Amino acid sequence: MEKEDLEQTLVLIKPDALKNSLTGYILSQLSEFHTGLRFAGAKIVHVSRMLAEEHYAEHRGKIFFPGLIDFIMGILQYPDQPHRRRVIALVYQGPDAVQKIRDIVGPTNPHEAREKKPGSIRSLGTLVPIRDAQGNEVGQRMENLIHASANLSDAEREIKLWFQPTDIPPFMHAYPTVVSQDHYYYRDGKLFTTYEPGSICLIAPGNVVWQSDKESLHLLVQGKPAPVPLSSIAAKYLINVTKEVE
Repeated sequence: MEKEDLEQTLVLIKPDALKNSLTGYILSQLSEFHTGLRFAGAKIVHVSRMLAEEHYAEHRGKIFFPGLIDFIMGILQYPDQPHRRRVIALVYQGPDAVQKIRDIVGPTNPHEAREKKPGSIRSLGTLVPIRDAQGNEVGQRMENLIHASANLSDAEREIKLWFQPTDIPPFMHAYPTVVSQDHYYYRDGKLFTTYEPGSICLIAPGNVVWQSDKESLHLLVQGKPAPVPLSSIAAKYLINVTKEVE
């Protein structure tokens, strides 16, 4: 397969789109008929706080960060129904995948999308006022239905955050994988190579993992800095493993 045919991008159908029953419409707009792209991976995810914070890590510390996390976790849409909080995560693959999806998705701001890209997916979104404890409007939250990777670098980071290699057919792997020879366990933000009471096994010998994850875990065990943070690796392997109720 040619390298350009392996280009991939991440798409997230957000909780607001699911709540408004727009899943079918979005999938039809992103279909192979419209884009020439193919599914490489798909999963329904109950988004943990760790996963949400890693996905939006570039915004950590900004005033809108807490609201952004509650939004992607589905807490704002379903405050009293945690069983309905979910996101559909998709990997699309094919030539120029990132830009093709971005063109169909439209500008980040729904108002801008309606003005500059009418008919795009985000043109169906809206802006919701954010108010402080006194009821004063302090900002706006964009309910724009969908996330799409901005560039190839973001696509790789995001796909590796949301998907394990085994979530994607082996002939569609765009990034190097290795077979682990080691155990890695996780508990309370710490990494272990042997089982500790209360820990969860992230990776076992024989598991196929992203090479970048394995290299980072090897460094982290030695107490060295690694290109992929532990929280990013753990968030992926804990997807749909434990219940998280806010």
